[in-house]
Amino acid sequence: MKLFNKVIISSVALSAFTFGTAVAAEVTEAANQKHANAVTQYRQAVFQLVRSNMGPLGGMAKGALPFDESVMKTNAVRLEQLADMMADYLAVDTRKFDVDTGAKDEIWADFPAFEKKVAALKTAAQGLKSAVEAGDESAYRGAIGKIGASCKSCHDDYKQD
Repeated sequence: MKLFNKVIISSVALSAFTFGTAVAAEVTEAANQKHANAVTQYRQAVFQLVRSNMGPLGGMAKGALPFDESVMKTNAVRLEQLADMMADYLAVDTRKFDVDTGAKDEIWADFPAFEKKVAALKTAAQGLKSAVEAGDESAYRGAIGKIGASCKSCHDDYKQD
């Protein structure tokens, strides 16, 4: 019976990984100051990567840069992957430690609500990727706008000014 349970659990885990099913991250507290500093550094690195991928997309949406399907698709894939990392790196609650962060405490006070915002980013990135794959130039600006709106929504609720 135990072997059967392990097989079932492994199958579910593999299915979640294979099919991209979101699995809610469990919030844990940072173990000590060193741990809090490290996870803060990692999550800030993720957000720097988000920023570097959003820059060209924002330029395209504003008309400052020409639409470049290759860049849009690459950056959409990257943003999708970075969204998957966000909840993982933010699942460590650093509120009890003195860390240099722009994160508001509200992230950990209601982590499922934060995860929904991250899921919205992932969905928006998938939408841009789909628009590019379909060659639907009329949808590019709107798809990029949805990514930007998901970022703004999260910043409004969870980023310090």
